[in-house]
Amino acid sequence: MWPTVRKSFLLIPAAALALAGCASSGGTAAGGGAAAPATSSSLLTAWQSPLGTVVVTGRGRAVYEFDKDTPGSGKSACTGTCVSLWHAVTTTSSAPSVAGVTGTVATIPTADGGQQVTLAGHPLYTYAGDSASGQISGEGVMNIWWLVSPAGAKVKNAASSSVPMIGY
Repeated sequence: MWPTVRKSFLLIPAAALALAGCASSGGTAAGGGAAAPATSSSLLTAWQSPLGTVVVTGRGRAVYEFDKDTPGSGKSACTGTCVSLWHAVTTTSSAPSVAGVTGTVATIPTADGGQQVTLAGHPLYTYAGDSASGQISGEGVMNIWWLVSPAGAKVKNAASSSVPMIGY
């Protein structure tokens, strides 16, 4: 049998692990009374976030636009390291299904032959830092990434992050 001292050393890590399960996963999650978005059979849908109504994927992932993209150009400016953090919203349909989205939805070709979804001419992305439905931690990253309204306009939060991303 182990001495009492050793038993207490085993209980401390176990208690820490139990408490870690209660911690926030980081980023901004649906809060302030906003429920996480429900899943939908539509590719894009509108959701009432803590920052107003924004577009999310059918899986509830927040959708962003990139200031370096030229609306209507037919191509994405997100290349290199950008692609590993900002994932293109893609579809296999030339007419993706949407719900509550009022802007013009279309597609542009991707480098690998797929189709990236656009809203009001802006290519759309999800952020790797949003690990779950209802998170909006990509809002204002580097002051060039923005949530998107159902009409396709940027949703700029006054408290946006301007933290630079290394290697970006």
